[in-house]
Amino acid sequence: MFQKFAYHFHGYQPGDIIYIHDGSGWDPIKYSERLSPISLKIREIEVKGRNWTRTVIKAYEYVNDTLGSLKEKSVSVDIEPFTLFMILRYKPKIYGEIVELFGEKIEAVPTPPFHPIMPHLSTFEQSILARVSFDFYVPFVGDKDVIGFWLPENVITKETAKIVVESVNKNVLFLLDERQFIGLHFPQAKLSCNTYKCDDKLAFVFGRDHELSDAFAFNTLDVEGLIRAVAEGRIDVFKEKLEIPYLVYLSSDLEALLSNPQQLDKFLKWISGLKERGVEIINAVEFVRKKKTQGFKVLNGECSEHFRINVKDYSSWSDYYDLSLDGRTSDMRWTGVRREDNKVIFRWYKGRKVSQLWKFAYTKLFRELNRAVRFGVLGLIRKYHPADEEQIKEFLVRYARIFFREHYEYFGLDTSVEYVTEPIKEVDPTLSLKLGRIYYIMLLANHSCPRFWENIDTRVTFGNVVAISKALIELMSLYIEEGLHERANFLLLEYMKLLAFPQLYYDYELFRMKGVEGWETTEEAWFESLKSEVPNSKYNVITRAALYVGKEALPSDIRQAIEALYDLKQAVADTGHIPGEMHGNWENKEWCEHKAKLE
Repeated sequence: MFQKFAYHFHGYQPGDIIYIHDGSGWDPIKYSERLSPISLKIREIEVKGRNWTRTVIKAYEYVNDTLGSLKEKSVSVDIEPFTLFMILRYKPKIYGEIVELFGEKIEAVPTPPFHPIMPHLSTFEQSILARVSFDFYVPFVGDKDVIGFWLPENVITKETAKIVVESVNKNVLFLLDERQFIGLHFPQAKLSCNTYKCDDKLAFVFGRDHELSDAFAFNTLDVEGLIRAVAEGRIDVFKEKLEIPYLVYLSSDLEALLSNPQQLDKFLKWISGLKERGVEIINAVEFVRKKKTQGFKVLNGECSEHFRINVKDYSSWSDYYDLSLDGRTSDMRWTGVRREDNKVIFRWYKGRKVSQLWKFAYTKLFRELNRAVRFGVLGLIRKYHPADEEQIKEFLVRYARIFFREHYEYFGLDTSVEYVTEPIKEVDPTLSLKLGRIYYIMLLANHSCPRFWENIDTRVTFGNVVAISKALIELMSLYIEEGLHERANFLLLEYMKLLAFPQLYYDYELFRMKGVEGWETTEEAWFESLKSEVPNSKYNVITRAALYVGKEALPSDIRQAIEALYDLKQAVADTGHIPGEMHGNWENKEWCEHKAKLE
């Protein structure tokens, strides 16, 4: 049999940050975490931690054991850099196991730090993140000619793809979803080594079989059903006859291996059953390498522009597919608006319809706040150094060597202040490193997951707002020190938008938008979607998180003014639960609390 099978696992945890402590920028950030105990069951073992992030990171040990038992390079894995950095901090032993697996057993795939929806960011931020992705993964990908790349949520545009491929001197393989493809009509292309043209750059591309991927992740097929679905249901008779290898590619979150106590064993039995049926297990990146070097026989034109396919801009791997108008995915899950007709959508949450208009406002607001921080950082750098954009970009890329210092030091890479600040060396390092820190805290505020879920009141929304609030306040304080009070006042007003998030309904004139059913953009729907899910605060989660940071970080005179407007006693770190995490055994099942201490 010439059928090959590939599985890619995507590892990502946004963390449980509730406050970022002051720092000089010379060291990685220090922060406080949520204390909301939870346990997960792996086989017959209960894995327990002080919060969701700690628990899942502990569970990675069992994932490592499972993947390490596979044949070399059977699967590919990406782990978002901040997630891997947290593993190094919390569980160095597990980090060491992952490093060993990346070196010997698993195909490592770079991915951007902080898991943002890349096309939703400015091209400046996208360029920084793409370059840091490859720099962070240098120890794992080395001098390999072809490397994979995982875009968060697979959201892609030609512009984003071009930025990525221009950031590295290698052949890039984008791992996507088959529902993102346009014009994949000729049968022989389905499971072949296809290419994707992003302007003048050519990349490779694979689209996962979403039905089979979901069947494993959500347990809709047993082991025998999974084996038959691949070895019988995905046969390419045309290529089998010509003795040409072809690939059935699947992917899911790494957490899919932890979704129930027996899932790890189910995966191993599936792989074993496929091997018994004559199916070779090989990761998608290695498959491309073999096709490219004639290690695998190719169809005429395969791996070239002749097998070029188009990918829908702003498509993704996990959209609200039931609302699609063209049979393909989009990014409406993260924008709250369907691109095809610009209508606001709704979803069901806890038995009621909830408008997703909040996602549109959230996206628009964070673009404004990101821009305010970026311009503020660049402005202060240029005050002391007439740097061009490329010099500033290089400094910000190099600052990753400080933000993720322990990771780079593990591999003996240069993390010195001299190396990091060399592109803008005329700026006093005391200032430049502080600005680098602020910029990275802003990037940390752009996790995609708050907009993934239907309810706004989640620990991930809280974490994003904590980070952007801290970045704005630290930058504002720097401008005050520099005597630039007008700019400081502007940053204060930007921070105030977080406190007054409900007011954006009027400021952004959201009432002018149309809804799929019509009611989604009404004032009633807007305020209903923002309601607090915790009993000890009346404030929506964005206001709550911004206040939680502000009561500690704001200059005293500003804090006193804020206190006249808001009840700081209700600025708590408690949030609602994330629906996708309810299979865990939470000590508090009603809401995602922040305990004062362990009992």
